[in-house]
Amino acid sequence: MQQTMRWYGPHDGITLADIRQCGVSGIVTALHQIPVGDVWQVKDIKERQQMIRDEGMEWTVIESLPVHEDIKRRGGNYQEYIANYKKSLENIAECGLTVVAYNFMPILDWVRTDQAYENIDGTKALLFDERAFIFFDAFLLQRPGAEQDYSQEKLNEAIAYGNTLDEAAQQKLYKNVLLGLPGSDESFTKEKVLELLEDYKGISDDDLRKNLIQFLSEVAPVAEKFGVQLAIHPDDPPFSVLGLPRVVSTENDIKEILAGVPINANGLCYCTGSLGANPNNDLVRIIEQHGDRIHFLHLRNVKREEGKRFRESEHLNGDNPMETIVEKLLVLMQKNKKTLPMRPDHGFLHSFEKVEKYPGYSLIGRLKGLAEIRGLELGISYKLQQKQ
Repeated sequence: MQQTMRWYGPHDGITLADIRQCGVSGIVTALHQIPVGDVWQVKDIKERQQMIRDEGMEWTVIESLPVHEDIKRRGGNYQEYIANYKKSLENIAECGLTVVAYNFMPILDWVRTDQAYENIDGTKALLFDERAFIFFDAFLLQRPGAEQDYSQEKLNEAIAYGNTLDEAAQQKLYKNVLLGLPGSDESFTKEKVLELLEDYKGISDDDLRKNLIQFLSEVAPVAEKFGVQLAIHPDDPPFSVLGLPRVVSTENDIKEILAGVPINANGLCYCTGSLGANPNNDLVRIIEQHGDRIHFLHLRNVKREEGKRFRESEHLNGDNPMETIVEKLLVLMQKNKKTLPMRPDHGFLHSFEKVEKYPGYSLIGRLKGLAEIRGLELGISYKLQQKQ
């Protein structure tokens, strides 16, 4: 596996020099300063590329080239934004970049209810608790119709949970959930969030899936023509939130997306954390069935608890069988004579690091995960060589 790390650009508190000292050769990043839907110009891509090269590394994977909400809803100026997406892919290819990750999650890129869950050893991790989320949805945000989306038992559990929170804790929960909004450094009011949700009123899972396939039918052939591989990231978490449609949550979802546009450029970002939060997903079987369409790897682990509650765990200790997953991936790469880019996805926040702008992206926690995955890979590679 080609070992990489994610970098959020010049404003990231973790520098390229910091990441270089972790022993990686590849950087995963994006042009976050460009508004969603605008064309990525060659000069901007090359400027960022050179910045990374000056620190002795290469820009390996784009994460992400975001999809405008108009495309997801297939409304507004969606045709213009699709044309812009195609042009960006052409410009990306001109600069020699070949892997583009993206997601098709409406409004929220990801959701957690606790950004600093304290582990026994004092490290902090990301956690999703359905009780907390329902309390946010039905009683803090007060989304119209929210109470009809949950059973009375779940609503009662949410109310009981909410009764344990003082006003400051409720505001923290509100902020935690909305951190997954792109550009959420700004203060999103309840009214603004509800306005965003209104745009998806009446759009079902089937509608969103159809919109995704139509989008891919237009952009994937362009990517294929220019030698670029698209890697769709699974929904995080892999189930509906805020009544929004979800179409990249299950094994069947992946099957339909890849079959809908059956060319290699239409591929998967294989995220063990997102997929593993759904206990019905067989992560090993996904590799076996769709390995040739996996273009990018996010490796992390989760511990699932009762109900829809999960926390991010140590990379090698959780409910995902990481040893088997890594072995399957190594066999796949050996068969295809290809090395897949991988980044250790997320990590614990250790007490040594006091400030972190991007939850899950502390340096020490990711370095620990990288070292563990690197060791696991070397051990399994040795075992496979002995079998030959």
